[in-house]
Amino acid sequence: MRNIPDVVWIDEDGIIVRPAEPGWPGATAMPESMVRRPRPPSDPRPEETPEEQRARAERRAAAARQAENLQSGQERDAYPDAIRDWVEKGATSEFALTRDAVVARSQPRPLTMSEGAAHFELANHLWRAGRRDAAIAHFNACFRLQPDNWTYKRQAWSLVGVEQSGDAERGRFTQGPQTGREDEWPFESDFRSDVLKLEAGQYYPKTL
Repeated sequence: MRNIPDVVWIDEDGIIVRPAEPGWPGATAMPESMVRRPRPPSDPRPEETPEEQRARAERRAAAARQAENLQSGQERDAYPDAIRDWVEKGATSEFALTRDAVVARSQPRPLTMSEGAAHFELANHLWRAGRRDAAIAHFNACFRLQPDNWTYKRQAWSLVGVEQSGDAERGRFTQGPQTGREDEWPFESDFRSDVLKLEAGQYYPKTL
């Protein structure tokens, strides 16, 4: 399980039919509190310098690339239909994989993955114990050992996002440095920067 949401199909006999992959129950939407609202007409945007205008244009372009990366890959609307087909047809469903196919699609488990998992568990324990600096060090270690594990990264980024914003609802989605407080961000990466390094379809790989 390397991202949110990852899904594993398991049949009545406890046999994995599809290993971890991106999957959704249907159409999704952002929480109401996270929806960006337009600026009221009575609150015009202050006049910007050319540098500020360029910076705003770059942020908009980055946000558009990020949205494209997050929406590409696995087909969200089709995924529930695949599950329904499997429920109806069982092992004869075109979406039910053979055991050999499940093994072939499963991620390898080198020693670095176990080491990364250990660092992640230590980091969470230390964070709960109030040992922030030690926790951050272990979070960064697990990122280096499992660079493709978005679950580890997003958990850590959300913890600091809540801490810095003081808002549990918005903070958990603020998975990067706040404007003007970049020096306070304790990690070697953040959500937007890492997503922008990907090609379309890499964040939620298409498996159906």
